[in-house]
Amino acid sequence: MTEDAHPTLYARLRSEIIMGKLAPGRKLRLETLRESYDVATSSLREALTRLASDGFVLAEGQRGFEVAPISRAGLHEIAALRLLLEEHALARSFATGGLDWEAAVLSAHHKLDAHEERLEAGDAADIPAWRRSDWTFHQTLISACGSRVLMQTHAEIFDKYLRYQMIALTFRPEASRQEHRALRDAALRHDSAAAVTILREHINAGVAHATEHMQALTP
Repeated sequence: MTEDAHPTLYARLRSEIIMGKLAPGRKLRLETLRESYDVATSSLREALTRLASDGFVLAEGQRGFEVAPISRAGLHEIAALRLLLEEHALARSFATGGLDWEAAVLSAHHKLDAHEERLEAGDAADIPAWRRSDWTFHQTLISACGSRVLMQTHAEIFDKYLRYQMIALTFRPEASRQEHRALRDAALRHDSAAAVTILREHINAGVAHATEHMQALTP
């Protein structure tokens, strides 16, 4: 296996954990994964070690690896950190974003709105596309913040937050769609105060919805 394949394997495992295909608490046995992914054991160990450093996997010493568990406390902590980062980034981005940024926000929202319309109509097959467009929209909103580190940190926390949503397997397409439209409008007005209020409602409602629908959550 070439070194170029390592990032691809890492990204695939990470995506399958976020999407819930690899469930919380699942034992990640190297021999089984090696056959499933058709990769070398050394490459698997490298990818899993990296995922452990990201918080998506637990390394259990001689016992191997397992997918990180989920909990109500974990969800609330991740949501609070996401809100802290995104509020700060929104304020900076709204203060400096120009016409190109506004156009990017409109374009990202147009795609997201189309996918949420399909989810609202019951098209579960559109969930992966919705996931990508939701991530892109929120990243675009903060893209004029002027800090690559802030954007990268936000992206990492966003993925951990998204993992809870995907495991819940239920969405709020109608409410979420309205909240995203309100965020778009606030962005075009450069009204960061309104955007922060909407964002808090958006995230808090998402946390409440996920908590209600996730039986796998521990305290």
